[in-house]
Amino acid sequence: MMPTDNHSAKVPVAVVMLSLNEAHNMDAVCCNVAGWAQEVFLVDSRSADDTVDIALRHGVHVVQRPFRGFGDQWNFALEQLPITAPWTMKLDPDERLDDALKIAIAKAIGSGTCDGLEVTRRLWFMGRPLPVRQRLLRLWRTGTCRFSDVTVNEHPIVSGRISPVTGELEHYDSPDLAHWLDKQNRYSSAEAIAMASASPLAEQARWRGTPLQRRMWLKKYFYRVPCRYWLLFLYHYLALGAWRAGRVGLAWSRLRCEVYRMTEYKVREIFLRGRLPVQCAHGVGDADPRVAQY
Repeated sequence: MMPTDNHSAKVPVAVVMLSLNEAHNMDAVCCNVAGWAQEVFLVDSRSADDTVDIALRHGVHVVQRPFRGFGDQWNFALEQLPITAPWTMKLDPDERLDDALKIAIAKAIGSGTCDGLEVTRRLWFMGRPLPVRQRLLRLWRTGTCRFSDVTVNEHPIVSGRISPVTGELEHYDSPDLAHWLDKQNRYSSAEAIAMASASPLAEQARWRGTPLQRRMWLKKYFYRVPCRYWLLFLYHYLALGAWRAGRVGLAWSRLRCEVYRMTEYKVREIFLRGRLPVQCAHGVGDADPRVAQY
C-alpha cells in the first residue's frame, strides 16, 4: 500500500539524496517527504533529464557536483551541505517511507535515547513487492556520521547506540526491467573496476564480526566458492523467500545471480585486455553547429 503522506508536524530531520537522471522518481520522492522532513537536500551529478527542475519546483536545496564515487559523494554531502536539522537521513530517490515508518522515526527521535536508527527496507521488482527485507542504518545525529570511502556499496559509520524502528521503506528499484538491467550493468562495471584495482572493502572482512563485516567476508571470498551461482540462487530464492513472489521472485533470484556473474566476467576481461573498460557515451547529445542539421 502506498503511503498517504498526511502529516501535520515536521520532524527534525534533514533528508539527503544523491541523483543522476532520476526525473522518473523525483516528483514522487519529494511528495513523500514533503511536510514531514524539516529540510530536503539533493546532490546531483549533473543530470541530463529534468531531475533538477523537478526538485527545485518542490523547494529542495539542490547542488551539483561531478560523481567520483558513492562514498566520496556522501562524505561531501555530509560535510558541505548547510544542514541545520539535528538529525540526517540518507534516502535514495527510488525509496518511499510508509506512514508507520514516519511515525516511528518521529517517536524514536523524540525519545532521545539513540544516536542512529535502522529501518527495514522492502524490495520491489517488476512493479510487485518481494518478501525480501533488509535492515539498513539510515538516520543519525547530524555531524556524527561518515561514509566508507569506496566507489560502490558505501556504508554509513556511526558511533553510539543504534536502534531499529518499525514501519517500512519501500524500494521501487526501477520503473521497468530495461532500466533495472541498465543500472545493474553499470553497477557490475563499477564493482569489477573496484575489484580489479584491489580497492578496499567498505569494512574489514570478518566471518565472526558485525553483519557488515560478514558480508564483506562473503564478498571477498565468493568468487572462490565452487557451485557459487547455484548456492547464490538458492539463497535468494529459498533463504530470502523470493519463491513466495511466484514468477517475479524466480526472475529476480535468477537475475541477481547474473549480476554477480557479469561482475566476474568483467574482472576477467580487465585482466585479459590489460585495461579498464572503455567509457562510452550514452543518449542523445546537443546539435553540433559545425555540421548541417536536418
